[in-house]
Amino acid sequence: MIPALPLALTRRRRWDERSQAALVRYYLAAGAGGLAVGVHSTQFAIRDPAIGLFEPVLRLAAVVAAEQSARRASAFALIAGLCGRTPQALQEAALARSLGYQAGLLSLGAWQRDDERTVLRHCRAVAAEIPLVGFYLQPAVGGRVFSYRFWRAFADIPGLVAVKIAPFNRYRTLDVVRAVLESGRDDVALYTGNDDNILADLLTPFSFGGRTRHIDGGLLGQWGVWTHRAVELFRDVQRARAQPRLAAAWLDRNAALTDANAAIFDAAHDFAGCLPGIHEVLRRQGLLATTACLDPDEKLSPGQAAEITRVTRDYAWLTDDDFVAQHRDAWRR
Repeated sequence: MIPALPLALTRRRRWDERSQAALVRYYLAAGAGGLAVGVHSTQFAIRDPAIGLFEPVLRLAAVVAAEQSARRASAFALIAGLCGRTPQALQEAALARSLGYQAGLLSLGAWQRDDERTVLRHCRAVAAEIPLVGFYLQPAVGGRVFSYRFWRAFADIPGLVAVKIAPFNRYRTLDVVRAVLESGRDDVALYTGNDDNILADLLTPFSFGGRTRHIDGGLLGQWGVWTHRAVELFRDVQRARAQPRLAAAWLDRNAALTDANAAIFDAAHDFAGCLPGIHEVLRRQGLLATTACLDPDEKLSPGQAAEITRVTRDYAWLTDDDFVAQHRDAWRR
């Protein structure tokens, strides 16, 4: 159960270290099993030399996580987002490893025009530097389509530890699950990143090649909000998977979570307000000061705030406002 870390800024678009640390403490206190840092929610622009926040944000998250992890019994995984062509990705991987990150989530957005063999060589090179989390991202937000053959070869990379499956497409989701199952790799975790189908992904038993398994968890921007309740919901899912029959109420819950995600991630405007939507939920809870992003043109879309209000009211069981209010001051110390 791994949230993606939003970037905390002041109203002047300066890095807000106090709020950033509070967010990390929130995710740990909420019971998350890890944190993804330097990914889309953290804003790729932190890598811009003029902004220079990639190392500081990764370092702060690692320091705060280490402090808090000592107080809990369960493990906490730190995953760093890795971007760019091979030299950049290797440099980011080396930095992440030096800061104590256990794995790197590899974005392939810089490889839009390369053939699959070339992309696989890149992935193998990064996996030799840091344990690799693959990432199948939907084309609508910068990803590309890969064949089943690509994912089958990808599953054989020795340093692979997990794959985040986020193509927002059932056929392509099946390609990844099938590739990992048919590879025989029981040591590769499967994480959903399909924000439009989170609970259905987690509840579905997938069977290929005589093997059956569930998607193990999620690595999700959606889990960056209402995280305490999301942890409880994930535990409910785990219990439900152990039962001989699945209650029909789970279909309703899946639709409700998808509706909530549509409002927060601004599906109505092709996800233009995705990051401000996440920030708006956290701002209303007092965890962030503003919805501001590094790009001043990245704002809530028309009507998006009202949609967030609607889903917060209609699906109160998804929210964790009381939990946040109880602990917020301690997290912001």
